[in-house]
Amino acid sequence: MKKNSAWSNLYIAAIMLLLYLPILVVVLFSFNSNTGRTAAMTFEGFSTYWYKELFDPVTGYGTQLKSSLQVALWSVLVACVLGTLGAVAMVRKEIKQGLKQKLFSGVLGTGEQLAMLPMMIPELILGISFMALFNMLKIPFGKLTLVLAHITFCVPYILVTVKSRLLTIDPSLLEAARDLGASPFKALITVTLPLVAPAILSGALLAFAMSMDDFVISFFVSGAQTTTLPLKIYSSVKVGVTPKVNAMCTVMLGAAFLLVGGGQLISAAAERKKEEGA
Repeated sequence: MKKNSAWSNLYIAAIMLLLYLPILVVVLFSFNSNTGRTAAMTFEGFSTYWYKELFDPVTGYGTQLKSSLQVALWSVLVACVLGTLGAVAMVRKEIKQGLKQKLFSGVLGTGEQLAMLPMMIPELILGISFMALFNMLKIPFGKLTLVLAHITFCVPYILVTVKSRLLTIDPSLLEAARDLGASPFKALITVTLPLVAPAILSGALLAFAMSMDDFVISFFVSGAQTTTLPLKIYSSVKVGVTPKVNAMCTVMLGAAFLLVGGGQLISAAAERKKEEGA
């Protein structure tokens, strides 16, 4: 098949249609003016009715969205600190050990592999484990248990991205900073962190998305007074899907596009500044 043949273009169009058609349907039905029982199946016209219902104090999702944002922000903030420090420590240890010891430890299992366990363990098992742990420690289920659980699976995303970035940095830069009189902490703040900032941001955005999207673990560790957005949507869907769910998905989709677009603009501006400086 030729690279620019009609069949290849048709194939790409079909793949794109399969990927994005469900999203377009969700966006379309979020503007449905139908408020009856068939609102999720019959499109009658354009209206912003469901967006007004979305943040209704009684039947809306505003409270649950606020809870999800608070849990995600606190989880990502703590995970950024733990993941970044963990990545720095792992890279420094591997540099000191040398290549042979690094390869040897990679066979037996490294700290990075242990840190990755929350990503590899099924969410159902992880959720039950957290529930049992918090019960044993007699920690009341609520926002605190949600944040603690979300931190656990957010850390690996940041640790992996930051460590990958650190491995590409020339160690002589840190040595030069130390030779010029910088303490280890000052070298970390003034040299390492600025260089890995894009990786931290990338990992944080991914961890934030995972936290906002989590249902299984949150189901086991949430309290009666704390409900996240995925839990609220699941309970709403059980009694019937309304375009209010579509409206919430559209809002979150728009926020994701804005975040990605903003990140791209910031990266492009940084690249231009770097080129001008060079």
